[in-house]
Amino acid sequence: PRTYYVEMDFGGYGKIVLELNEEDAPITVKNFVRLVRRGFYDDTTIFRAQKNFVIQGGQDESVKLPTIKGEFEENGIVNNISHVRGVISMARTSDPNSATSQFFITLHDSAKASLDGKYAGFGRVIEGMDVVDIIANVPVNAKYKPAEDVIVESITISEYKG
Repeated sequence: PRTYYVEMDFGGYGKIVLELNEEDAPITVKNFVRLVRRGFYDDTTIFRAQKNFVIQGGQDESVKLPTIKGEFEENGIVNNISHVRGVISMARTSDPNSATSQFFITLHDSAKASLDGKYAGFGRVIEGMDVVDIIANVPVNAKYKPAEDVIVESITISEYKG
């Protein structure tokens, strides 16, 4: 399996670096890498910032993409990535095989109780968790939508063949 390193630039908020785990979530990593390479996430927003839980971004449901199989225990897939602070995971609807582009980053270890076995963790933040925390503390409305735009200006990717 390959290890991918992803730099996500949030403009004035700063940058984070993610390490993706192809071994535990090969379908999810392949999907995310494909979208990053297409520039799909560039100029998208973080549309959910729920303190002590997650920040979430990606395209909204109006963008039609193929869905992927959910790589988590409730869907019959072993995934050893626990949703502790800094893990990136794929969002989905109630259908376990409905993930497309939306991702979230967990803000607190307590997230694992409600997310492990139900969502496909596929990597972790290795640099810039302070940037994630700043974004998580942006004022939000009643639906956790940030009051000011938090833009993913660009995402770049590199690969290490281990």
